[in-house]
Amino acid sequence: MIRSALAWKLWTRWQGWQNPEDGFQAGTYAVSPTDSMTAIAEIIRSGQVVQTSFTIPEGWNRRQMAAYFQAEGFFSADAFLAATEQIPRDRYPWLPDRIPHLEGFLFPDTYQLPAEEVTPAAVVDTMLSRFETTALPIYQQAKTDLSLLEWATLASIVEKEAVIADERGVIAGVFTNRLKQNIPLGADPTVEYGLGISQTREQPLTWAQVGTPSPYNTYINPGLPPTPIASAGQASLEATLAPDQTDYLFFVARYDGTHVFSRTLAEHEAARDAIRATIDN
Repeated sequence: MIRSALAWKLWTRWQGWQNPEDGFQAGTYAVSPTDSMTAIAEIIRSGQVVQTSFTIPEGWNRRQMAAYFQAEGFFSADAFLAATEQIPRDRYPWLPDRIPHLEGFLFPDTYQLPAEEVTPAAVVDTMLSRFETTALPIYQQAKTDLSLLEWATLASIVEKEAVIADERGVIAGVFTNRLKQNIPLGADPTVEYGLGISQTREQPLTWAQVGTPSPYNTYINPGLPPTPIASAGQASLEATLAPDQTDYLFFVARYDGTHVFSRTLAEHEAARDAIRATIDN
């Protein structure tokens, strides 16, 4: 691109760009063969490096993120998962103690990083920083009995269950009621997470799967699972701290994104049977 090294050195010296404080900045830049020497110099001096963009949707877990980064050619899935198992409490002292990985604390958002900085460690660090600046203040300003880990965990379950925004607060209210009454949450997404599977309309969870012991099986175990099961977005994080006041204790998915909410087990079972009959037909 620069046809004469001598001309480059003489011209940049004449411009006074040899000092570190006003010289060129390291990085990856986009330049064209049609750019003049002065244009190239301005690009490199400006520090406008090539940015790499990536988007993590709300409700993804770290394995989904890992598969995405590998598919996009950023780095291997295993490298990302390994990075999420390093707990940088020295830089983020607010991270809960004794967590095995960073599930639930990698904030879902769209990010841009300089191309040469897209490494597993840098991506994890950037997402933790976004959680620190976006999510953590919401928790710190709230009046709640939930620990940070409990908050992130409950919000992740709400995120996975709530497809329709209008239902988010009600779903958070149902789970809050069940926790207060020591009723198992009975949340399908926790079972799926524990088994590493995803149910569909055509292949819902089986009774055998729901009955499979796992720390994440909230049909068997009362209370919350040991860690979040996904990255919750801001709406689910907020809904978990201010759930709707409701008498509902149950809900069942219609498989169109909406749910039928019930106050009693009999109502819930009737709604579930009606939905299954529709699917079978």
